[in-house]
Amino acid sequence: MAVEVEAGRPTWSRQIEFTLAGIGCAVGLGNIWRFPYLCYRSGGGAFLVPYLLMLVVLGIPLLHMELTLGQYLRRGPVLALTKACPLLKGVGMATVAISFIMCTYYNIIITWALYYMFSSFRSELLWENCNNTWNTANCTDQVTNSTSASTASQQFFNFKVLERTSGVEETGTLRWELFLLLLLAWILVYLCIFKGVKSTGKVVYFTALFPYVILLALLINNVQLPGAIDGIRFFIIPEWDKLLNVEVWINAAAQIFNSIGIGFGSLMAMSSYNNFNNNVLKDTLAISITNSLTSIFAGFVIFSAFGYMSHLQNVPVSEIAVDGPGLVFVVYPQAFVTMPVAPLWAVLFFFMLLCLGLDSQFAMVEVMVTSLLDSYSNPILKHLKRKEFLVLAVCCAAFLLGIPHVMQVGIYVFQLMDHYTAIVSIMFLAFFEVVGVCWIYGVKRLSSNLLEMTGKRPNIFFRVCWWVICPVLITVILVFSVIQFKPARYEGYVYPPWAQAVGWLIALASIIWIPLAAAHTLWVLPGSFTQKLKKSITPFSLDEDSESPYYQQKGAIMEVIPNITIISSDKPPIQTNL
Repeated sequence: MAVEVEAGRPTWSRQIEFTLAGIGCAVGLGNIWRFPYLCYRSGGGAFLVPYLLMLVVLGIPLLHMELTLGQYLRRGPVLALTKACPLLKGVGMATVAISFIMCTYYNIIITWALYYMFSSFRSELLWENCNNTWNTANCTDQVTNSTSASTASQQFFNFKVLERTSGVEETGTLRWELFLLLLLAWILVYLCIFKGVKSTGKVVYFTALFPYVILLALLINNVQLPGAIDGIRFFIIPEWDKLLNVEVWINAAAQIFNSIGIGFGSLMAMSSYNNFNNNVLKDTLAISITNSLTSIFAGFVIFSAFGYMSHLQNVPVSEIAVDGPGLVFVVYPQAFVTMPVAPLWAVLFFFMLLCLGLDSQFAMVEVMVTSLLDSYSNPILKHLKRKEFLVLAVCCAAFLLGIPHVMQVGIYVFQLMDHYTAIVSIMFLAFFEVVGVCWIYGVKRLSSNLLEMTGKRPNIFFRVCWWVICPVLITVILVFSVIQFKPARYEGYVYPPWAQAVGWLIALASIIWIPLAAAHTLWVLPGSFTQKLKKSITPFSLDEDSESPYYQQKGAIMEVIPNITIISSDKPPIQTNL
């Protein structure tokens, strides 16, 4: 079979660079705070049982599906989903929208990490005691269960770093320190990716590997501390009765799903730069298994520190962990205070967070850039001349949209956007992606793609997961997410109804592309409604129909199946015989 691939499309210099970039994309801040928190809430070790099961039947098969589609079609999520299922081409647009929305506020976490890192270059940490100008009368330098008291690290985060207002109704002023650090964070992102996969591939050698060095150093330090074994015991010994709770299983599936990044389009975009004959299964296993092992490794690091805090303060481990960014920016800084050479550990830890955050940020920006170039490369390059300027434009736009987060009201804006983007939107996107690829594009066609690229079909396990298990699990997760949905809140603050309405608009900013694009597909296809509908669920039908308005709009690209021919308007195709 002859396969002709697009001329001039860049590829990773070495395949290990894609693997490391994929690991960096999957392994992020969620491994450091969300995984330990869910373990804590689910009774410790009991959470590991459904977590590992969901990794096998949900995480690995869906990642394999995304990487296969991206590598075979050599396109980002927008055009890849357009070809796979024209009716659900909006899923690809929605993944780009959600990635862009997330990158506007995800960099705020990097900004906070930079603030803490620079604040740690001193002999005593600023959150060691309550003798500071920002501390209030109810400040305590001890971990406490009192509802009226707050720790020194809590007050440092709320009153020094954020200088937060009383609620979303009160915007406050711009935090200039955070504004400049946000600018620095975006400069770092741009410098790491402006050359595309060639520069990103070099950076990930450091950003993907360095966090493991720090985690190992922290673990070696922590396990020697008194009480550490109590925290580790809580982490690995299950409370078996928790397995009877359906929410534990749903949380495990959702954590696998969000942690690996299924539905965000990031890994699909990066896999489109792979060599056509790359062994995609090897990358799938490397990324998914490394991601889960990192979560478990981080669990040992954090729960050993919790055990030490429990020993010092005589507080049960189960009452220390908290949700949200508090685990990283409140609880762990409090643990540093009790460690030898505290400033050194603080600097190393927050530099590790910087590396973890940058890896995920690279991927989300790359989704936007890849999708824009896939669809509108000629007009974009005509006006901007070089890809570097497009990357700069995307980074500048995301930076400007992130400014509300560095105002005094910022933490409330952050929490609102994260709640309605990471929880509401992504579940709908995943459901429609699985339906579009597994059922409409089809397991048989996906298997043929793998055979063409690697010479081997997927085994029966992957085919069963794609056809039955994954769609059922995603549907269950979506249903329970809707049933158990709770409005956004931050600590004790409940958002007013108008703010919740804004949250739903943020969620719709990505979801709305699915019905809009479906309506557009049915509009441009010729024939009766029945003919339109049938054609809309036929893969590659928009490309095959040379009379359709959609095809005429995309006149620079033509594809014919099974001999895929992608003709660039200004470069001849390159043919590779397999």
